[in-house]
Amino acid sequence: MKRTLHGVTLAAVLFTGGVSLAQSAAPATPAAKPAPAAKGMAEFKGFMAPTDPKAFLERLHYINQSEIKQAELAQKNSQNPDVQSYAKMMIDSHTAADKQVMDFAKTQNLKLAEMPKPANDMEKKAMAADKANMEKLQTLKGAPFDSCYMAGQVGAHDEAIGKVMAAKQGMTSAPAEMTTMLTQLSQELPKHRDMAWQTLGKLDDAMGVGGAGMQGGTMDHGSMNHGSTGSMGGTTGGTTKTK
Repeated sequence: MKRTLHGVTLAAVLFTGGVSLAQSAAPATPAAKPAPAAKGMAEFKGFMAPTDPKAFLERLHYINQSEIKQAELAQKNSQNPDVQSYAKMMIDSHTAADKQVMDFAKTQNLKLAEMPKPANDMEKKAMAADKANMEKLQTLKGAPFDSCYMAGQVGAHDEAIGKVMAAKQGMTSAPAEMTTMLTQLSQELPKHRDMAWQTLGKLDDAMGVGGAGMQGGTMDHGSMNHGSTGSMGGTTGGTTKTK
């Protein structure tokens, strides 16, 4: 049985009631258009990112620190060499990325908060979910930890790519250094996401359920890498498909 992963699921709840014959005869009303992104926010295929450089840098710093902490926990709680190798790569990569973020913030005289102030209820819930996920990982070891950690990594990178794509689309007047940083992220994050998916597939194979290959991905990072306007969760320019 193959495992299908969805990095980020956008769920809609449809409320239906009784429909009379008169109602059924009435012409269908056009579907409502999606609400535009709030002021100061950029949207890309459902992913939101602030257009203010300081606010977005704080989110990058938060993501980097979260990834480092989870990877350090993975090196303690996992006995799987593939998972440990992935975690080591994440520590090295996100440590370097965070240094770049902090160095750039310093040149702009920006003091970044360790925990960004949520821009809306959705972001508040996402941060609460991050905390709950970290607490869950701290209680797991061995194979259960590996599955939870690697599945979470696929989803986390889909989300990160979406935010980067939204920021890249919305920050049209950002400093050159910020534009370069976003481009680098759009190239690196999909690679991390692919490695997470491949590592998770190996765990599936080891458990005898079969790896899902790359078919189970949720982001089309190929189009992202070509800079198409689309999403974030891995890097610049994805569409919701496979990675």
